[in-house]
Amino acid sequence: MNITNEDNMNLMSRYEDNHFDLAIVDPPYGIDVDKQRINSKRKTAKWQNPTEYKYKSFDDSKMPTKEYFTELKRVSINQIIWGANYFVEHLKPSKGWIVWNKKADIKEHLSMAELAWSSFDRKCNMYNHLWAGFKKKYQIKRIHPTEKPKELYEWLLMNYAKEGDKILDTHLGSGSIAIACHNLGYDLTACELDKDYYNAAIKRIEQHKQQVRMF
Repeated sequence: MNITNEDNMNLMSRYEDNHFDLAIVDPPYGIDVDKQRINSKRKTAKWQNPTEYKYKSFDDSKMPTKEYFTELKRVSINQIIWGANYFVEHLKPSKGWIVWNKKADIKEHLSMAELAWSSFDRKCNMYNHLWAGFKKKYQIKRIHPTEKPKELYEWLLMNYAKEGDKILDTHLGSGSIAIACHNLGYDLTACELDKDYYNAAIKRIEQHKQQVRMF
């Protein structure tokens, strides 16, 4: 597992064409979700600072550039891209869209589902996992405003990756994909630009590894 604190374009520039078997990425959607939360009645929700567990600003107002998608498709054979409904102009038509049904019981300012574009030539697929409100199975403390559950990434790996595949993530965020790759034995290369979130993710990953060794 190779995780660095750097810009994703710098990371990808070091690799040859098709070096990675599968890229699973969750770039900023360009919808300014951080501002939405600050202005909402839920602005006191427990989005925790990576070090002190207080609110930390997260700028997702800018979408990835065309150059980013060109480079991503250069270094990886297949891709799964979350939020791709916001930047379809950079992607070819695909019938292999993935739907994450959040089964949310809190509807205010929350999407009931999220979409991911995939390069796989297969029918649309859906994953159901409750991720909001008091009815969800695991009440965990999140370390990133757009954090996704490790179970979602485990499901993606089990359904779209093959044994021995090299995985790429260009926006590590909370590190959920790293935990999933560790659990399932996949080789992950990833980066996170924000220093605080990088440190928080590394801490979370190491804590998970220690817990696994204990049991």
